[in-house]
Amino acid sequence: MKKVISVILAVLVALIFLGTFVFLFLNSRPKPNRYETLTPTVMDISKTTIVTGKIEPRDEVAVKPQISGIITELYKQAGQFVQSGEIIAKLKVIPDMNQLASAQSRVRLSRLNCEQAKTDYERQKTLYDKGLISANEYEKVRQSYNQAREEVKVAQEQLELTRDGVSASNASSSNTLVRSTISGIILDIPVKVGNSVILSNTFNDGTTIASVADMSDLIFRGNIDETDVGRLTTGMPMEITIGAMQDVRFAAALEYISPKATATTGGANQFEIKAAVRLPEEVSTEAIRSGYSATAQIVLDQAKGVLAIPEAAIEFSGDSTFVYVISQPDAKQPTYERRLVTTGLSDGINIEVRSGLKKNESVRGALIVKDEKE
Repeated sequence: MKKVISVILAVLVALIFLGTFVFLFLNSRPKPNRYETLTPTVMDISKTTIVTGKIEPRDEVAVKPQISGIITELYKQAGQFVQSGEIIAKLKVIPDMNQLASAQSRVRLSRLNCEQAKTDYERQKTLYDKGLISANEYEKVRQSYNQAREEVKVAQEQLELTRDGVSASNASSSNTLVRSTISGIILDIPVKVGNSVILSNTFNDGTTIASVADMSDLIFRGNIDETDVGRLTTGMPMEITIGAMQDVRFAAALEYISPKATATTGGANQFEIKAAVRLPEEVSTEAIRSGYSATAQIVLDQAKGVLAIPEAAIEFSGDSTFVYVISQPDAKQPTYERRLVTTGLSDGINIEVRSGLKKNESVRGALIVKDEKE
């Protein structure tokens, strides 16, 4: 009995040893490389670039006062629409003391002259009524009196304008009323009631009462890298995407390319570009905010209906490009033919093949399984 058990154990040990040997042998054999099989297709290829920038109105006007003073009333606020000529704010004038004293002196002098002219007129009128002077002499005195009266009115209006910024004759068009110079949306009113403001002159730009812009006429402004700027031409179509409105695409047309670099990023020069943005009918001007971040996609080059393969199948060697064409695609272990091809436009994923490859041929793609022994 013991002998039988020993034989059985010996057989089991032998089988285990043999199985282990076979397992190790099979796993030690080199596995052939396996690659994807790619077939050329006819497609459209476009080379595009993305430009970051912002949306802004073409014309943004700073409304400034025509006189210096203090804001007493604000009739509008940011976000409201105003017509050209509509009142935005009202000012209280702070008169210049020298100009005020001069205007007051002119009023006093004109009144004295008017009183003297009136006395002369009344005296000459009495003589004329008695037939003691000619009509010509009487008319000269009467004209002098009328001129003196008119001078009093002019001096009084000048005093009112200097002191109050408004006179009785021009109350509707007073300089104390700040009016919008264009029709559009008020983007900002950077002042408050009680703020002092000054008019624009040679020494300063003046205080901005409001910024007004026509939001129906928008432009995209951004910077493009110098490696791509040489391919741009005015009139090229663009597609704009606004960060706050991801679901909407805006068509645009390139209208300006800066002839001079405006910035440097990472050692590369940047050139400013501008494009006219067309608003879709479903988007209102109230939905667009000045300064929205946006990206523009520009098609730099395109090829339509060309033979193309994934760029991963191309082998680059110096200035030449090669592909590995499958000689026996149905064989268990396919063979490959290294072939020179002429390539064209690439979009970063697919590349145009101009010559060296036929539509019905297959090429080697990416590696799937690699020989562990290599």
